[in-house]
Amino acid sequence: MSSDFEAYELDFGTITAEVTNKIGRIPKLSGEEKTQLVLNVDKQLEEVRELLEQMDLEVREIPIQSRPMYNSRLKSYKGEIEKLEKDFKRSRIAYSDEVRNDLLGDDAGSSENQLIKLREERAHLLDNTEKLERSSRRLEAGYQIAVETEQVGQEILSNLHSDREKIQKARER
Repeated sequence: MSSDFEAYELDFGTITAEVTNKIGRIPKLSGEEKTQLVLNVDKQLEEVRELLEQMDLEVREIPIQSRPMYNSRLKSYKGEIEKLEKDFKRSRIAYSDEVRNDLLGDDAGSSENQLIKLREERAHLLDNTEKLERSSRRLEAGYQIAVETEQVGQEILSNLHSDREKIQKARER
């Protein structure tokens, strides 16, 4: 069962990487290309949500002692998809701003160049922020795994201790 979960994780990683790349490209495109890319990203986000549902179902079938680890991983994936959806929404708002400026006829050359420069800087800052947040999430997930591993180790040591006591009592008898 965990192999299915891991397969879903690989699919999740692949699709979210594609979505992240496409979200970064949305503000740089215009016209039909941009519309198609927005529709494509929306479709992929729906696919990721379905993957999360499948992962949730898989976690429910995993033995109880392994569930906390998979639940924490699933929780971090849900947080990541929420972040992607927010970024997608921001990129679509930037798209709406461009359409509005086109419709209103913002023809000032210098202000258009400034607007382009500001958008490029904003996109660069958003990319850097996203990288930082992704790194933070990875660190948090690593920490969570370390805590879970420590808990499992403590349980194993406790079981070994009780087994040792049972063996010693059996010898004494």
